[in-house]
Amino acid sequence: MRVAPVAGALEGLLAEAQAALPGMVALRRSIHRFPELGRHLPRTQQAVLEALGGLGLDLATGAHLSSVTATLEGARPGPAVLLRADMDALPLDEQTGLDFASRLPGAMHACGHDTHTAMLVGAARLLAARRPRLAGSVVFMFQPAEESGGGALHMIDEGVLETADGTGVAAAFALHITSRFDSGTVHLRPGPAFAASDGIRVTVRGRGGHASAPHRALDPVPVACEIVQALQSMVTRTVDVFDPAVLTIASIHAGTTSNVIPETAEIRGTFRTLSPTARQLVRDGITRVAHHVATAHGMHADVGLTEGYPPVVNDPLATAALRDTATALLGPGRVHDLAAPFMGAEDFSYVLQRVPGAMAILGARPPGIEPSEAPDLHSDRVVFDEDALATGAALHAAAALQAAHPR
Repeated sequence: MRVAPVAGALEGLLAEAQAALPGMVALRRSIHRFPELGRHLPRTQQAVLEALGGLGLDLATGAHLSSVTATLEGARPGPAVLLRADMDALPLDEQTGLDFASRLPGAMHACGHDTHTAMLVGAARLLAARRPRLAGSVVFMFQPAEESGGGALHMIDEGVLETADGTGVAAAFALHITSRFDSGTVHLRPGPAFAASDGIRVTVRGRGGHASAPHRALDPVPVACEIVQALQSMVTRTVDVFDPAVLTIASIHAGTTSNVIPETAEIRGTFRTLSPTARQLVRDGITRVAHHVATAHGMHADVGLTEGYPPVVNDPLATAALRDTATALLGPGRVHDLAAPFMGAEDFSYVLQRVPGAMAILGARPPGIEPSEAPDLHSDRVVFDEDALATGAALHAAAALQAAHPR
């Protein structure tokens, strides 16, 4: 059963978030200028701790990564609700030309984690001001290592889902920004919202030789190319189109010069799926195709498949409640059903494996840019409309207020 948002709980929330927008933008730009990679983000961690200072939150930092867990205790008993933001950047050289562009070569906030962090700090400020109306507690999860390393899983191991009373976190919510959708719109769906992502590494082993005499060698290069083509056919001919899989080979490497047939050729890529059935089907297919194509040419293929993040699966009841809350906060014209999952991966999946909740998509395409022309996430040219940060902060806060009033 869908539950209407608590009367009066959201009143004035969006206006307060819009008034707080300059502070969120300033924090976002500060983090954007000095992006950090992986698990250890000392500068970003310190910026978050300073931004949360004076709010009366219980602050804790990670033992093995630069995480921040901040807990806000409400004035009345109730459940614990978790809100999450990731903080790490990507290894890219920024090409946006923004006046607050990254000052660090080889690092850029190209997935919007700087905006996620600023929005969650904004939500913490909104909720701290509403402590007398808050039942239960809110856990703010500031997470490193989403892009690689499964930082969410490390924070779970360090107790982010645990509470002092032993009941644990009851619900969890997150937002992911995108330049695909109109700024300030919210998009969500029950069930799979992001895909599982697994790594592929195939090494074709042949026999090296002189480029003038390929008949005396076993050339792994054309065999590697044949495997790539065969893998694409394997996916389209063995995987149900209604339970999709996306397989991409992003790197082929072989040889050192133009006149030597190399001993080996290496293929690397990823495959993305939404169900355990499709995931196993593709795993088996990659191994079968690589081995048999190589064998057909008298060679051998070593296949390594690295298990990545599981799919993000939104709880249907939590998704319905979040949709109702977003509609009450923003109006129906700004809340949309997500027609299909994103085939990117997200380690918030580990949280949702343990706690019912949902991840929604926040549109932030800058005005005047056509959807087809907007650089996407992980592009070195991606930009976001910072006005959307007010929407994200208010929705975070609204989700916590709604979840803290169980029916």
